[in-house]
Amino acid sequence: MASQPHNVNRTFYRAPWSRQLQLITLLCSVILLGISFALLLHTPAEAPAIYQLGIWIPLLTLVLSAAFAVRGYQLEDKHLYIVRLGWRSRLCLAQLQAVTVDSAAMDGSIRLFGNGGLFAYLGLFRNSKLGRYRAYATDTARSVVLHLPTRTVVVTPDNPSEFARQAEKSIAMG
Repeated sequence: MASQPHNVNRTFYRAPWSRQLQLITLLCSVILLGISFALLLHTPAEAPAIYQLGIWIPLLTLVLSAAFAVRGYQLEDKHLYIVRLGWRSRLCLAQLQAVTVDSAAMDGSIRLFGNGGLFAYLGLFRNSKLGRYRAYATDTARSVVLHLPTRTVVVTPDNPSEFARQAEKSIAMG
């Protein structure tokens, strides 16, 4: 098996899932699908609207969570793109102050708003190390912390040190 060449100008990084994220996603998916199917199988003849919502809300939750899943990260022209399923979110790195690879960055975090493990760890979090930060993560052991003047962002690319080197070029070019 031939090894792949090391690309020092790589711009796309995958977002691999940790074992924990895989288990949380599997368990939550089974529960959400189970709720919908159980309600669907036992639907009364004249089910009230709230009952119908009970069938569809778990499915909608699953679909929306999948749509927001992080598939990868792309560095391009002083921007970081969070690659989703069929779309991407953009974060400007023009004022990037520091980049830190820290496998324990998200340890002890409390989710303030967002998704805590259904297809990703997304949203606003807080811990004693970083304060308030936004996460676009799939494997917390691969955490890279991006320090911007008004916010802190955590991403989890497949190669954290290489990603950090490429992101630091934004600072050097600043």
